[in-house]
Amino acid sequence: MAKKEKELSYSELVAKRNELKKKYMDLRFQMVIGHVDNPLQKRTMRREIARLNTLIRQKELAGQDK
Repeated sequence: MAKKEKELSYSELVAKRNELKKKYMDLRFQMVIGHVDNPLQKRTMRREIARLNTLIRQKELAGQDK
């Protein structure tokens, strides 16, 4: 999955990160209510968001953020 993400453009990475953040917020609300099947999903989503943030920052430093 990381190979595929490295090939995405800057705007695609930002869009994917925003989508994952929304899903993460929904998951957090579901955890408060108590309707979560896989509690480890929260950790994996958080790590995916961090991975995307790293790729976005690398592209910003390389000057590809346009």
